[in-house]
Amino acid sequence: MKSSFASILSILVIGLSWGPASSRVLPRTTANALSSGNLLLNSNHRLIELRGGASKRKVAQKTATGKRKVTKKDAPEEKSAVADTLQKYKKILPLTRIYITLVGVATLLGLVLGEELTQGLLALDPMRVLYGLQLWRPITAATFLGPPSISWLLNGYYLFQYGSSLERAYGTAQHSVFLLSQLVLLSIFSTLVGQPFFANSMITSMLHVLSRSMPHQKVKWLVFTVPYWSLPYGLMASDVLQAQSPMAALPHIMGILTGHFYHFHKHIWPKLEQGQDWLVAPEFLSKRLDPADKDAGKESVSKALKLRKKNKGRKLGSGSNKKK
Repeated sequence: MKSSFASILSILVIGLSWGPASSRVLPRTTANALSSGNLLLNSNHRLIELRGGASKRKVAQKTATGKRKVTKKDAPEEKSAVADTLQKYKKILPLTRIYITLVGVATLLGLVLGEELTQGLLALDPMRVLYGLQLWRPITAATFLGPPSISWLLNGYYLFQYGSSLERAYGTAQHSVFLLSQLVLLSIFSTLVGQPFFANSMITSMLHVLSRSMPHQKVKWLVFTVPYWSLPYGLMASDVLQAQSPMAALPHIMGILTGHFYHFHKHIWPKLEQGQDWLVAPEFLSKRLDPADKDAGKESVSKALKLRKKNKGRKLGSGSNKKK
């Protein structure tokens, strides 16, 4: 009995002595096996991605209301200043865009050539136009606004504003007839009075024709509320005060005269007995430059001119009449 009990006790002691050691060895073996398995899985996963196989799904981020968040990739691309400027330039009406482009080209030529060469190459000279066939001179005389300055910026803005309004109201074809008539008349007047450039006169003629459509409409000029017909004279007065010379009024007087010539023969003379509108745009030019559908602005001008007899007026391009 004593020997059997001693043998059992020795077995228990041996078991207790080997138990902790074995328990320490087994977890290390299991950890090594798990780590090697993870490495194998990771390598297999990378191999699948390189071959174009399955990849991890991206979980879409959502807001508190459950909507999908807008990331940088989803946000619209910001346009550069140059691209935005080009887009706005392309939206300008055709003839007005061409006119503004010619103003820019003439200004650059004036900066490159200098004052003396600019007068010699760009100024209106009837003898060189007729006998030297320098046919560009009336065009450069109508588009040269002088060197860049505050006055240059204002005149460029007026040219864009009034030119766009006229072209939108009458159409590109009829606006081309207006520009051609002003170019011929102002070339004659400038030759008589000795004016080498008449771009300011073109701007005043545009404003005068626009103002005669609704002469009694109240508009804002600087800090004053004035009738529309007085805007050309206000522009003339501001230039005279700025130049401190009465000769600064001459280009505006020429523009008012030539603009009134167009307005009279276009809108007043055809309404008289045996009157005829000889300033109408040719049919082939209208089909070429104007779309098939009539613009609402054209109809508004004709209706505004008809309603003047009834003491009513209408804004260019608007659809409602306003009783005075």
